[in-house]
Amino acid sequence: MTRAGSAPVRRVPGTGVPPLLLLPAALGLAFLVLPVVAVLVRTPWSALPHQLARPEVLESLRLSLVSAVLATVICLLLGVPLAWVLARGELRGRSLVRALVTVPLVLPPVVGGVALLLLLGRRGVVGQYLDAWFGISLPFSTAAVVIAEAFVAMPFLVISVEGALRAADRRYDDAAATLGASRWLTFRRVTLPLVAPGVTAGAALSFARALGEFGATITFAGNFPGVTRTMPLSVYLALETDPDAAIVLSVVLLAVSVVVLAALRGRWLSGVRR
Repeated sequence: MTRAGSAPVRRVPGTGVPPLLLLPAALGLAFLVLPVVAVLVRTPWSALPHQLARPEVLESLRLSLVSAVLATVICLLLGVPLAWVLARGELRGRSLVRALVTVPLVLPPVVGGVALLLLLGRRGVVGQYLDAWFGISLPFSTAAVVIAEAFVAMPFLVISVEGALRAADRRYDDAAATLGASRWLTFRRVTLPLVAPGVTAGAALSFARALGEFGATITFAGNFPGVTRTMPLSVYLALETDPDAAIVLSVVLLAVSVVVLAALRGRWLSGVRR
């Protein structure tokens, strides 16, 4: 199909996909898709309502959703200003700061949990003072779950918002400044609406990452039913005692991931030719 008034696009010979790439491409697709298909094939669909109605499953699901939402809020409150500084601020050593921001992306989650424990534990660099001065002990609590999830999820939001800020037209900001708007007013009424899709995409990615967090959570927060046992931890435990329950919980996490990807499709794939 061609647009009205435009000439049909003719493919230039030799620009198609080389046949030698088709086989590894198909294998790569199968490698990514078949594990998901295996989960769906082995899911006990008839027992799904019963498994989901179990109190321990509902408790894990509630804790996962609440902690993921709170972690996403923390990411928004801290990550958006950080992204703005990286994209628009006159910051010396910007490359180093950006590299530090992305460290949690490549850091093994268990190592991230150990790092949080060494910082905020009762004998940690900061945690010892929180315990001695205010009586606050963060490790192995629900607050530790939120902190661990925010730690691993925030880079996704910062990268997304920084990219949106760099792509936004700065002439709108300049026009608002010439009309007398303060920097804060310009940020709230001009810049933030311009990058709202990027903020939304980053928040959704952060939420999905927080919901699936495992390594840092079990290291820093532990595994206590009703307090720190989130869905990924329940899946890990259920694999040893109740495989059907593990599969059902996996399907729930898979469904959430698919919903997030579907919501982001227009944001990330708008430039892909179909």
